[in-house]
Amino acid sequence: MVELWMPLAMVALLFTGILSGYPVALVLGGVSMLFLLLSDLPMAFTSMMLTRVYANALGNWLYVAIPMFILMGLLMERTGLAREAFRISERLLHRLPGHLSLTVLFVGGLLAATTGVVGASVVLLSVLALPRMLESGYSARAASGLVSASGTLAILMPPSVMLIILSSLVAVPVGHLFRAALVPSALLILLYTLYALVTAWWEARQSDAPRPVLEPQGEKVASLWRDGLALAPFLVLIPMVLGAIVTGVATPTEASGIGVLAVLLFACLTGKANLSAVLMGAREAAVATATIMLLVIAATCFSLIFKGVGGDRLILSTLGLLGTGDWSMILLILFLVFLLGFFLDWLEISLILMPIFVPIIGQLDLGNGLSGGALMVWFAVLFAINLQTSFLTPPFGVSLFYLKSAMGDRVATVDIYRGVIPFIAMQLLVLLIILLFPAVLLL
Repeated sequence: MVELWMPLAMVALLFTGILSGYPVALVLGGVSMLFLLLSDLPMAFTSMMLTRVYANALGNWLYVAIPMFILMGLLMERTGLAREAFRISERLLHRLPGHLSLTVLFVGGLLAATTGVVGASVVLLSVLALPRMLESGYSARAASGLVSASGTLAILMPPSVMLIILSSLVAVPVGHLFRAALVPSALLILLYTLYALVTAWWEARQSDAPRPVLEPQGEKVASLWRDGLALAPFLVLIPMVLGAIVTGVATPTEASGIGVLAVLLFACLTGKANLSAVLMGAREAAVATATIMLLVIAATCFSLIFKGVGGDRLILSTLGLLGTGDWSMILLILFLVFLLGFFLDWLEISLILMPIFVPIIGQLDLGNGLSGGALMVWFAVLFAINLQTSFLTPPFGVSLFYLKSAMGDRVATVDIYRGVIPFIAMQLLVLLIILLFPAVLLL
């Protein structure tokens, strides 16, 4: 136990720095350098660390797709294409029961399948949908939970930035991971839709006064041509970008570049092209990409030094004490990731723990017929579904912060926390389905 004091101290110092509010990338980098100096690791270890940073981050061409997908999402929001799609979708669905809930889910799914950016999706849906849902009689709890969960679909549904990162960490083609993630994404949308319909029906019955039916914003009558043009960016980008990646016709980098060009083209055709909006989106995409890459570099250093001072032995011994079977091992890993999701962001969890977990998973014999790359794809999807809960779990759920910042005092924090609980349960249900029936990923 004496030789394990250093990895324990690294973990303690890491959590202390993160909970203090200091930037995570700087905490990871500072802790890494401190323990590199305190340890007895040879000087050659520093050269190996620099080589690993270059190979995993700076020289990884897969990461070039990240700024492009982020820029796609920001351009959708900045140019008003996403707002127009919401308006048209609401008008088309307004005769259905719970049409606002269905509109939120529909637009959330469209944004997720074209951009993979959670922040833009949650903020946009909060601004457009939440006030109207509250005015039409939805409770703050139900409305905030639905908006948060719908916007969070972007982190799991391809082309997700998370899946791009995970594909690099588990060394499987990103197209295979995108294809496998379509199944849990579809299950989540189905469960969310059923829950939204049941919730709308129940709240309508519980209300003393009939829920007012709000007319959709904008024109009441629009041509089929204008409706189609408003939804065309999504209806064209989904098969073009996602289909090209999944079928192997194009790499994620190539498909993301074509996607950005297509968004700009649609913005010009609809008269929404705006130089200042494009420049602002490009600036925000550059800042977001720089933040992600700084985290990748810092987490790569932390993970390597953590393993160098015995962190992998610490985790293995801890997992061995808690359970000896292969299934016990994977359940404990998933439970650990779920707990960490209450306090850490998905990127830190992935970059720190995945390099340690991947060798462990590769040695397991689960008896489910999976091995090699198929086993890694299955585990990566489980990991991604589990990490999706980190966007909704209090107190540090990122989607909850996005919604609160967009709505201010119009929605209480306690209502947001209560509203996401059913959606966290549905995410865990999908996780259980994929865990017990891995063959569904091959459908």
